Amino acid sequence: MAISAKDVAELRRKTGAGMMECKKALTESNGDFDEAIKYLRENGVAVAAKKADRIAAEGRIDILTEGDTTAMIEINCETDFVANTDGFKAFSKNVLTAIIANRPADVDALLECKYSDDLTVGQALTEMIANTKENTKIRRFVIVDGLVSTYIHGNGVTGVVVKFDTDPAIAGTDGFKEYAKNVALQIAAMNCLYLDRDSVPQSAIDEEKEVIMKTIQNDPKNASKPAAILEKMAVGRLGKFYETYCLVDQLYIKDDSITVGKYTEATAKAFGGDIKITAYVRYDKGEGLEKRSDNLAAEIDKLVNKK
Repeated sequence: MAISAKDVAELRRKTGAGMMECKKALTESNGDFDEAIKYLRENGVAVAAKKADRIAAEGRIDILTEGDTTAMIEINCETDFVANTDGFKAFSKNVLTAIIANRPADVDALLECKYSDDLTVGQALTEMIANTKENTKIRRFVIVDGLVSTYIHGNGVTGVVVKFDTDPAIAGTDGFKEYAKNVALQIAAMNCLYLDRDSVPQSAIDEEKEVIMKTIQNDPKNASKPAAILEKMAVGRLGKFYETYCLVDQLYIKDDSITVGKYTEATAKAFGGDIKITAYVRYDKGEGLEKRSDNLAAEIDKLVNKK
């Protein structure tokens, strides 16, 4: 039967698939929309399988808060172009909604969660791959319950969720919200590794101390100093490590005359109560993943010469 342009456009509107894919689906299903949608979904599985080995290190970090629960996710694809489309953004928000509703233990469990009335998250992901023609993966997510502040930098490049403990009366004030947002900005800007000194693993302290000690011992000026003195010097220099990598010991980016810890104490004092930063999570898009290395000249040559 003849497939009209109107039918193709309508199927494309409903599914987000390309025009040619929609035309083929309608042709294969004799114009039956339900069968055409089924065809696109089934075909999407094959498309996803073909693209599974392609590098996906772009994408976006996204965050959603509902009530006292916050979820943050990293979804990777192959290009920023796809990551910035309305469809990709809607997909990430819908997956976050599924995370909060179902509280899955890991990504595998998330893929089995309900995405819509007729799709699981895994099936919706397969459709996303079929529609965008890019390998797409849900890499990781985290669920945080309680009082938090969140921040997303650079259109999904970095995401931060920081958790606090304070009196509800303080938590509801504009002043506290401004303070909490500033702490989230600090974490995004400075990329601290630990919350405080108690959070630093002993192995990390021992490693840093060993590096410091070797530096001290290699300095000719320290050749005649007793071991006990060298030890005290190493312990003293370890303070710089804490100032660099522990959030509460870092200099506050908006006022480097105080640390984040002192900023927290001053804010709590102003409200006549207590404020504590209890935890934080920071995601950087594509952190630790292999990046694509495109050769533009080679790609153009391939297209021109149809290699």
